[in-house]
Amino acid sequence: MPGVRLATHLIERMSYQVLARKWRPKDFGSLVGQEHVVRALRHALDEKRLHHAYLFTGTRGVGKTTLARILAKCLNCEKGISSQPCGKCSACVEIDGGRFVDLLEVDAATNTKVDEMRQLLETAQYAPSRGRFKVYVIDEVHMLSTSAFNAMLKTLEEPPEHLKFILATTDPQKIPVTVLSRCLQFNLKQMPQAAMVAHLARILDAEGIKHDAEALALVARGASGSMRDALSLLDQAIAHGGGAVYAPGVAEMLGAIDQEYLLRLVEALANGQASAALAVATEMRERSLSFDFALVELAGLFLRIALVQAVPEAVGDDVPARARVEALATEFTPESVQLCYQIAVQGRQDLPLAPDEYSGFVMTILRMHAFRPEGSAEPAAPPSKPTSAPPKSRANSSAPGALPAATASREWPEIVEQLQVTGAARELARNAELRSREGQIFDLVVPRAKAYLAERAYQEKLKAALEQLVGAPVTVKVTVGEVTGASAAAMEADERDARQTAAARAVRSDGFVQDLVNLFDGKIVESTIRQTEK
Repeated sequence: MPGVRLATHLIERMSYQVLARKWRPKDFGSLVGQEHVVRALRHALDEKRLHHAYLFTGTRGVGKTTLARILAKCLNCEKGISSQPCGKCSACVEIDGGRFVDLLEVDAATNTKVDEMRQLLETAQYAPSRGRFKVYVIDEVHMLSTSAFNAMLKTLEEPPEHLKFILATTDPQKIPVTVLSRCLQFNLKQMPQAAMVAHLARILDAEGIKHDAEALALVARGASGSMRDALSLLDQAIAHGGGAVYAPGVAEMLGAIDQEYLLRLVEALANGQASAALAVATEMRERSLSFDFALVELAGLFLRIALVQAVPEAVGDDVPARARVEALATEFTPESVQLCYQIAVQGRQDLPLAPDEYSGFVMTILRMHAFRPEGSAEPAAPPSKPTSAPPKSRANSSAPGALPAATASREWPEIVEQLQVTGAARELARNAELRSREGQIFDLVVPRAKAYLAERAYQEKLKAALEQLVGAPVTVKVTVGEVTGASAAAMEADERDARQTAAARAVRSDGFVQDLVNLFDGKIVESTIRQTEK
């Protein structure tokens, strides 16, 4: 009959149990990601080395209260204390069902007052009604007041033999040291993403629900290390996907960022194409994607690029678009990758302060485009040949044996470029000007500000390098005096200044930059402009 079928359907719907409750671990073997805690508790239980108070710490959804219930079963199983409760006796069944009379679970967030704690502790003196131990599980214990902690402290110091405390908290720093010192403390870690994906796959296989690995990776990443959150998201994904869990549907549900957007954006930054990067950001806005999540993913992408540069073997073959990530690793210097990562992280912190998320994201991208680590834009290279007009004539250019001014300006920097010398001797060569050269006699002058470079030891090293270069004995004379700006170091500085001036002029005249300045009421900081090599 239709009415009977409808009633049966409603009963089935009402009996549905969410995955987080249905698949809640019931023993140590089914607990995922906390092997270090499980191992310690197993040894303690099997050797009957029982403590009167346990403290489980960790972020939300990592299994603190679940572990407390499993421990309560291990202590009260009718087959005896062990790390493997039977799961079938009345004590185990009632603990799983949340109705075991000797297991008292208290939420400290709603029971913070000293009177409530005293009332709870008054019952601690009585023997358990059914079980071997009376177990008090106090969740978010850090929320208790100072007076409530003081009331609990006396019982913690001298607890009855039949009483066990299991405390759980997400903020152990707020628990008094006097309480911490009386507990065995176990720190539960966030779930590794790989372990979470594997666990979700097992659940979906058991439920007979179709899925793909990419979808589960998105769910695990969205859960941020919390298994409870992952299972809640998985329930949502099943409903969103009509009974199946596939990547496109999960990405749409989470507002996740397609890696293609980020790869295109970073490739545009690598090529110095700010307009192309801005176009990608506009596409993301048109799709109403989360820019907060985009900055998280962008920081993750720069992390993968940094790993490829520094420790390639640490990057697995399953990394999305690995070939493009490896290509990007050759386009950025390691210093630039570190800076872009830091800008992405800082940009996410600044996002709530921006006029809107899109503006905050765009400014973060423009920072990546505008800033370069000091010295990274110009790779270290030997001094280049001067391209400016010949330097001014020198007062002593008419001295016997002196070279014409233009000749000496070009000859000495070329020689310095080829010298095999380092340290202070190289600085002597770079900052010296060639006053004259007669055969293999080099007459050099250094500015008074660099007089310390004229030391005999540095001259000897420079002499040895010159002899190695020309293949014959040479004589080096170094004096301190007036210079005309014809040294290799001075010419390099002139060229850098010229390039900097040209770069600043190009930025100021760029139409796109002018539009940004007008749009955001911005200002060009010329000291931050760096010319990139093509």
